[in-house]
Amino acid sequence: MAEPLVRQLLPGTDVVGESVIWDERRECLFWVDIVGRRIRRFDPQSGAERHWELAEFPTSIGLRTDGGAVVGLTREVALWDFEGPFVPLATPEPGWPGNRLNEGCVAPDGSFWVGTMENNLTAAGAPRATSGKAGRYYRIDRDGAVTLLSPETFGITNGMAWLPDGRFVTADTIENAIYAFDISPDGKSLSNRRSFAEPFGRGRPDGCCTDAEGGIWTCRVVGGYSVTRTMADGTVDRVIDLPCSWPTSCTFGGPELATLFVTSARFTMSEAHLRENKQEGALFAFEPGVRGMPENRFA
Repeated sequence: MAEPLVRQLLPGTDVVGESVIWDERRECLFWVDIVGRRIRRFDPQSGAERHWELAEFPTSIGLRTDGGAVVGLTREVALWDFEGPFVPLATPEPGWPGNRLNEGCVAPDGSFWVGTMENNLTAAGAPRATSGKAGRYYRIDRDGAVTLLSPETFGITNGMAWLPDGRFVTADTIENAIYAFDISPDGKSLSNRRSFAEPFGRGRPDGCCTDAEGGIWTCRVVGGYSVTRTMADGTVDRVIDLPCSWPTSCTFGGPELATLFVTSARFTMSEAHLRENKQEGALFAFEPGVRGMPENRFA
């Protein structure tokens, strides 16, 4: 298969672009810039872009069945209608002030799953040293009920995928590892953690999404310059080179869900590097030759 043409859609302004999703009703993308404290919207057809500035770090975003959004903030999950205030729904770790939320995604059953990590940001958004694995995964139900999904801890929770055979796949960016779990019948616990794929030699795993054939597309952050496609047996099927060194999150969207959109970051990069590489932190797109799946919606 020929290498797809990668297009840059927006300038490199995201500090840490993450959690990109496609809203098929509005025909646009939404994502968060964590350190930039923004939620962003982009219409690929018209090129129109809008953003909302926040007083705290937004960490993830998902769609709701009623047309609104569910948003991971610094420490709480909230409901939002794209206008007006955030309505608090749940605080997964009220007793862990040193942690913050990170990855968040709507599961196939309509619950919102969110991962935590030791807070690596100062109040000003500068890098903050961390000391170890403190992250966990939680399930948030529509009534705000919080369920700890697994006792395992993670360095940086990232990338969530639900495979057709019932496995949950997720990454620990710090460990450069992608794991598979079994999901209980009620969807409220994870077990039998094991390696899903061998460590890949470029960068580290960040956000991911699945295609209609069951392939998992994973952004390779921290110098990976690429997105990989991993099949259900854990083998890397394709590697797509990107112009940015820190791709962070990806989703399928556009007509027939045929386009893969990729966000990126410029966090911790030197001014000298950014002067020579203005594409860092930009939004990219390409047609991989396979279609995606519609976003799950929070019930």
